[in-house]
Amino acid sequence: MLISVTLQKKQTMSKPSILIIYTGGTIGMIADPESGVLKPFKFSQISQEVPALKKFDYDLSAHAFDPPIDSSNMSPEIWIQLASLIRDNYDRYDGFVVLHGTDTMSFTASALSFLLENLTKPVIFTGSQLPINTLRTDGKENLITAVEIAAARRNGEPTVPEVCIYFESRLYRANRTTKHHSEHFDAFRSHNFPPLAEAGIHIHYNHGAINHPMVDLPLIVHDKLCKDVAILKLFPGISSNLVEAIFNTKDLKGVVMETFGSGNATTEKWFLDQLVRATRRGIVIVNITQCRSGSVDMGRYETSYDMASTQVVSGYDLTTEAAVTKLMFLLAQKRSYNELLKKMRYPIAGEMTLPDRYVVM
Repeated sequence: MLISVTLQKKQTMSKPSILIIYTGGTIGMIADPESGVLKPFKFSQISQEVPALKKFDYDLSAHAFDPPIDSSNMSPEIWIQLASLIRDNYDRYDGFVVLHGTDTMSFTASALSFLLENLTKPVIFTGSQLPINTLRTDGKENLITAVEIAAARRNGEPTVPEVCIYFESRLYRANRTTKHHSEHFDAFRSHNFPPLAEAGIHIHYNHGAINHPMVDLPLIVHDKLCKDVAILKLFPGISSNLVEAIFNTKDLKGVVMETFGSGNATTEKWFLDQLVRATRRGIVIVNITQCRSGSVDMGRYETSYDMASTQVVSGYDLTTEAAVTKLMFLLAQKRSYNELLKKMRYPIAGEMTLPDRYVVM
């Protein structure tokens, strides 16, 4: 069930119109004055909790999930529901701010970057580490600045027409982020791509890093994701039984394999045989590095040379979150195995950086 409330009625067409979508998470929680237990506040009262919002000359509306979804309970079904909500309101608003729990925000935001094809408006995710009514909360600044970014325009067009995460003074491309700290206010990092904006006294935009659509095409909102994927994290001493069990999971269609360094793995024959058997059965295997920074370079070292001769796909500098959601997105489409491999190798929403020597086949 969704609850919608208008915070400020539209007065003129010239004012930026922003839809704030509360899915759940700490930012929408307040402490019960008697028990101290955190509970979601009524979103009709958001302007009371954040009175600075009234100072914007924007038309602001809010839409709340009821009940709120804890980020640990997020699922592909909810991602599709969120994308559909944006589709249904796309023509009514100039931008969207999505309030979300931090633990899986990078997964949800990455998924939305793939589901919202031909996006020309800002979709800014944010949240907080502390409830919004606590004295030291980071939620108010995150929300206020996310709204300002969603409303920002340059030369008459949206300044940041893509899915992003704003947190603790920095705006990141959504599918480049990962949560790197469970306690600090600067909870997110984009290790392989620069911030799209930094907020201080002024908001400074990195215009050269922002994706702008080359052609104004109609928004396409995809409504299918495939959940038959797994993550295989390699470690010294990993057993053949474990690897075999993962690759023989019923209905498995794709695996994100987290390897060492620049894409290296054991050269044991049993391991390479498992990879070959899996790819021959049509399982898409994507090789990404366990390192926070850097990229996969299959074939650079002997420990990835043999893998490079199989159909294992290099994920280059994909985050785990982007690799998983991109795989879910592509596997849900009616494509041949070779088409899937090609799509995984090439960026479709700015989620990866290809090496200079890369040639599109």
